[in-house]
Amino acid sequence: MSGKQPDQQTRPTLSDGLSELVLDIERVLDLSNRQAVRATFRFAPEAPWVVAVELAVEDGPRVVWRIGRALLYQGLHSVSGLGDVQIWPSTFGDRDTARLQLTSRDTAALFELPVPPLAQWLGNTYETVPLDAELSDIDWDTASAALFQEPQARCD
Repeated sequence: MSGKQPDQQTRPTLSDGLSELVLDIERVLDLSNRQAVRATFRFAPEAPWVVAVELAVEDGPRVVWRIGRALLYQGLHSVSGLGDVQIWPSTFGDRDTARLQLTSRDTAALFELPVPPLAQWLGNTYETVPLDAELSDIDWDTASAALFQEPQARCD
């Protein structure tokens, strides 16, 4: 896929409460080697603060990462994230891209993402559930009470 613009598709599936973006992205292996990866970004209005990202290599394994929606959006414009998930804007040729680095234990993977379709898709998720409304449906009294309950023994 190196040297050509990755294919991109957008498949909204709002009827089942899920919004999805499918992109062909690249894993950066070194300065001149890249690997094609299919990335599926999923947004669920029931958990609007997180985006599930499924990464799949052709005829290879699939892995799902859950990334904060605000972290992902901010990383398209400035450095965002610490630790396991980091994202920052970049330029590849004449294209606006972002670099996404995922780290697990002693392994790290660096991906290059096209900014325009991802920014548009994330903007649509913020129209569905605005940033200031992400936590509005949580019953804070019930959630707080659950924190102070004694653990109950389970017999299965």
